[in-house]
Amino acid sequence: MSTPASALTNRPTWKLYLELTKPKVVALIVFTAIVGTLLASPGIPPLDALLWGNLGIALASGCAAAINHVLDQKIDEQMARTQKRPLATGTLKTSQALTFAFSLGVLSMLILWFLVNPLTAVLTFASLIGYAVIYTVFLKRATSQNIVIGGAAGAAPPVLGWAAVTNSIEPNALLLFLIIFIWTPPHFWALAIARRDEYAKAGIPMLPVTHGIPYTRLQVLLYTVLLVLVTLMPWISGMSGLIYLAAVLVLNARFLYYAFALKLTARAELPMKIFKFSISYLMWLFIALLVDHYLPTTQLHAI
Repeated sequence: MSTPASALTNRPTWKLYLELTKPKVVALIVFTAIVGTLLASPGIPPLDALLWGNLGIALASGCAAAINHVLDQKIDEQMARTQKRPLATGTLKTSQALTFAFSLGVLSMLILWFLVNPLTAVLTFASLIGYAVIYTVFLKRATSQNIVIGGAAGAAPPVLGWAAVTNSIEPNALLLFLIIFIWTPPHFWALAIARRDEYAKAGIPMLPVTHGIPYTRLQVLLYTVLLVLVTLMPWISGMSGLIYLAAVLVLNARFLYYAFALKLTARAELPMKIFKFSISYLMWLFIALLVDHYLPTTQLHAI
């Protein structure tokens, strides 16, 4: 059922600006950053890193999302899932969105540079540019591997949270990066299969558009298998223990079931099921890492 035009234009202004930040996406980003912050310290991390660091990361993520709205305005107007966004409906002007994005970005950098550390500010700024400019302007429109290459920006938050505590880039933080980096293609390609016709209409070379749905199903399966292997590395490396191992085995079994089902059947509901499950998968995986981190008695590792 479509939303009446009056409901779209009469939304409170603050809700329009909030929508520009893609709050659901930013919530997952900030959650992984907070986990990175907590995992970087054997106990409770310094409160300035925990609070100011993640606030700065959240503001930068909102800035990148708002810039994405501006740059994708024409595309959003053509796609059913995005045509009710504030810029696509004309309820906010481009100048308003840019001013809002600039304000969030500047505030983010000031907080991270002066209240956290310059390394976190630089890494966060690089991630912001990576998503808002390199991915949105160039990769998204240039190659079917857009989400693979551009996934680096979305995988950065745990590294940013970790750097806020340690003022360094450490191997365990990079392992968290790798998990999200490998998780991104099966997560997003499942959505792309479900929305293939919309992407084709908008001229976006997503993998199902350029290589077809059967090929994309195969890639989802292959990346899921790779994800299973990568998510075992925290236990193998000694970063986590049995609580994490038990959780990730269950989560991976479910993800593999969906991926094989997608490859072997043509059930229309599967792509969106996988997309939605993959969000829960990442959230529970990071929760398991966190629980395991604060229960050191479970640290029985692979040899």
